[in-house]
Amino acid sequence: MRVLGLDPGLRVTGWGIIDMDGNRLSPVAEGVVRSDDRLSLAERLVQLHQGVRAVIARYAPAEAAVEQTFVNKNPESTLKLGQARGAVLLAPALEGLPVGEYAPAAVKQAVVGTGRAAKEQVGMMVRTLLPGCLAASPDAADALAVAICHAHHRATASRLAQAVRA
Repeated sequence: MRVLGLDPGLRVTGWGIIDMDGNRLSPVAEGVVRSDDRLSLAERLVQLHQGVRAVIARYAPAEAAVEQTFVNKNPESTLKLGQARGAVLLAPALEGLPVGEYAPAAVKQAVVGTGRAAKEQVGMMVRTLLPGCLAASPDAADALAVAICHAHHRATASRLAQAVRA
Protein backbone atom coordinates (compact mmCIF):
# COMPACT_ATOMS: atom_id res chain seq x y z
CA MET A 1 0.00 0.00 0.00
CA ARG A 2 1.25 3.48 -0.84
CA VAL A 3 1.11 6.22 1.82
CA LEU A 4 1.51 9.97 1.40
CA GLY A 5 2.88 11.84 4.42
CA LEU A 6 2.41 15.60 4.65
CA ASP A 7 4.08 18.18 6.88
CA PRO A 8 2.04 21.36 6.32
CA GLY A 9 3.58 24.80 6.35
CA LEU A 10 2.58 28.07 4.72
CA ARG A 11 5.98 28.73 3.15
CA VAL A 12 7.03 25.10 2.65
CA THR A 13 4.93 21.95 2.86
CA GLY A 14 6.92 18.74 2.94
CA TRP A 15 5.66 15.57 1.32
CA GLY A 16 6.90 12.00 1.28
CA ILE A 17 5.64 8.82 -0.33
CA ILE A 18 6.38 5.35 1.01
CA ASP A 19 5.26 1.88 0.04
CA MET A 20 4.18 -0.46 2.81
CA ASP A 21 4.28 -4.23 2.34
CA GLY A 22 3.55 -5.91 5.65
CA ASN A 23 6.25 -4.60 8.01
CA ARG A 24 8.51 -3.54 5.15
CA LEU A 25 8.64 0.16 4.28
CA SER A 26 10.25 1.47 1.10
CA PRO A 27 10.82 5.07 0.06
CA VAL A 28 9.23 6.14 -3.22
CA ALA A 29 9.64 9.90 -3.47
CA GLU A 30 9.92 13.06 -1.40
CA GLY A 31 9.89 16.79 -1.89
CA VAL A 32 8.37 20.09 -0.95
CA VAL A 33 5.64 22.38 -2.22
CA ARG A 34 6.53 26.04 -1.85
CA SER A 35 4.27 29.06 -1.83
CA ASP A 36 5.31 32.49 -3.04
CA ASP A 37 5.34 34.87 -0.06
CA ARG A 38 4.78 37.83 -2.40
CA LEU A 39 1.26 36.57 -3.10
CA SER A 40 -1.87 36.99 -1.02
CA LEU A 41 -2.70 34.38 1.60
CA ALA A 42 -5.50 32.99 -0.57
CA GLU A 43 -3.18 32.61 -3.57
CA ARG A 44 -0.54 30.91 -1.43
CA LEU A 45 -3.12 28.43 -0.13
CA VAL A 46 -4.09 27.65 -3.73
CA GLN A 47 -0.41 26.98 -4.55
CA LEU A 48 -0.12 24.55 -1.64
CA HIS A 49 -3.38 22.79 -2.48
CA GLN A 50 -2.53 22.43 -6.16
CA GLY A 51 0.99 21.25 -5.37
CA VAL A 52 -0.28 18.47 -3.11
CA ARG A 53 -2.91 17.47 -5.66
CA ALA A 54 -0.15 17.19 -8.29
CA VAL A 55 1.82 14.86 -5.98
CA ILE A 56 -1.30 12.72 -5.47
CA ALA A 57 -1.94 12.58 -9.22
CA ARG A 58 1.65 11.56 -9.94
CA TYR A 59 2.15 8.92 -7.23
CA ALA A 60 -1.41 7.63 -6.62
CA PRO A 61 -1.22 6.94 -2.87
CA ALA A 62 -3.94 4.80 -1.26
CA GLU A 63 -3.92 6.75 2.02
CA ALA A 64 -2.55 9.98 3.41
CA ALA A 65 -1.34 11.20 6.79
CA VAL A 66 -0.99 14.80 7.94
CA GLU A 67 0.83 16.21 10.93
CA GLN A 68 -1.39 18.13 13.31
CA THR A 69 -0.71 21.77 14.07
CA PHE A 70 1.22 22.67 17.18
CA VAL A 71 0.40 25.93 18.92
CA ASN A 72 3.02 28.64 18.49
CA LYS A 73 3.58 31.50 20.90
CA ASN A 74 2.42 33.81 18.12
CA PRO A 75 -1.35 33.36 17.56
CA GLU A 76 -1.18 34.88 14.07
CA SER A 77 1.45 32.32 13.00
CA THR A 78 -0.65 29.50 14.45
CA LEU A 79 -3.70 30.71 12.55
CA LYS A 80 -1.79 30.89 9.25
CA LEU A 81 -0.33 27.44 9.81
CA GLY A 82 -3.85 26.15 10.47
CA GLN A 83 -5.05 27.64 7.21
CA ALA A 84 -2.16 26.04 5.31
CA ARG A 85 -2.92 22.74 7.01
CA GLY A 86 -6.56 23.03 5.90
CA ALA A 87 -5.56 23.56 2.27
CA VAL A 88 -3.15 20.61 2.45
CA LEU A 89 -5.62 18.36 4.29
CA LEU A 90 -8.33 19.08 1.73
CA ALA A 91 -6.27 17.77 -1.22
CA PRO A 92 -6.26 14.04 -0.30
CA ALA A 93 -9.78 14.27 1.13
CA LEU A 94 -11.11 15.55 -2.21
CA GLU A 95 -9.43 12.59 -3.92
CA GLY A 96 -11.32 10.22 -1.60
CA LEU A 97 -8.22 9.11 0.30
CA PRO A 98 -8.49 8.13 3.96
CA VAL A 99 -6.49 10.70 5.94
CA GLY A 100 -4.83 10.01 9.28
CA GLU A 101 -3.81 12.89 11.54
CA TYR A 102 -0.96 12.66 14.03
CA ALA A 103 0.39 14.97 16.71
CA PRO A 104 4.05 15.96 16.28
CA ALA A 105 4.98 14.07 19.48
CA ALA A 106 3.28 10.89 18.19
CA VAL A 107 5.25 11.12 14.93
CA LYS A 108 8.55 11.55 16.80
CA GLN A 109 7.64 8.70 19.16
CA ALA A 110 6.90 6.36 16.24
CA VAL A 111 10.10 7.20 14.37
CA VAL A 112 12.68 8.02 17.05
CA GLY A 113 11.21 6.44 20.17
CA THR A 114 10.72 9.69 22.07
CA GLY A 115 8.16 12.44 21.56
CA ARG A 116 10.75 15.14 22.27
CA ALA A 117 13.25 14.22 19.56
CA ALA A 118 15.12 16.97 17.73
CA LYS A 119 14.55 17.57 14.02
CA GLU A 120 18.01 16.17 13.24
CA GLN A 121 17.18 12.93 15.06
CA VAL A 122 13.99 12.56 13.04
CA GLY A 123 15.89 13.00 9.76
CA MET A 124 18.56 10.50 10.79
CA MET A 125 15.99 7.88 11.80
CA VAL A 126 13.98 8.40 8.60
CA ARG A 127 17.14 7.68 6.58
CA THR A 128 17.77 4.61 8.77
CA LEU A 129 14.22 3.25 8.49
CA LEU A 130 14.01 3.94 4.75
CA PRO A 131 17.32 2.80 3.24
CA GLY A 132 18.12 4.69 0.06
CA CYS A 133 16.05 7.67 1.12
CA LEU A 134 17.84 11.02 1.00
CA ALA A 135 15.46 13.00 3.22
CA ALA A 136 17.22 15.98 1.66
CA SER A 137 15.18 18.71 3.34
CA PRO A 138 13.91 18.79 6.94
CA ASP A 139 10.35 19.33 5.66
CA ALA A 140 10.49 16.25 3.42
CA ALA A 141 12.06 14.22 6.25
CA ASP A 142 9.23 15.27 8.56
CA ALA A 143 6.66 14.29 5.92
CA LEU A 144 8.29 10.87 5.53
CA ALA A 145 8.20 10.53 9.33
CA VAL A 146 4.44 11.22 9.25
CA ALA A 147 4.03 8.50 6.60
CA ILE A 148 6.08 6.06 8.72
CA CYS A 149 3.96 6.90 11.78
CA HIS A 150 0.79 6.22 9.79
CA ALA A 151 2.17 2.91 8.53
CA HIS A 152 2.99 1.81 12.09
CA HIS A 153 -0.42 2.83 13.42
CA ARG A 154 -2.20 1.22 10.48
CA ALA A 155 -0.30 -2.06 10.94
CA THR A 156 -1.16 -2.13 14.64
CA ALA A 157 -4.84 -1.43 13.95
CA SER A 158 -4.89 -4.19 11.33
CA ARG A 159 -3.38 -6.72 13.76
CA LEU A 160 -5.90 -5.75 16.44
CA ALA A 161 -8.79 -6.14 14.00
CA GLN A 162 -7.54 -9.59 13.02
CA ALA A 163 -7.25 -10.61 16.67
CA VAL A 164 -10.81 -9.48 17.39
CA ARG A 165 -12.14 -11.47 14.42
CA ALA A 166 -10.31 -14.65 15.50
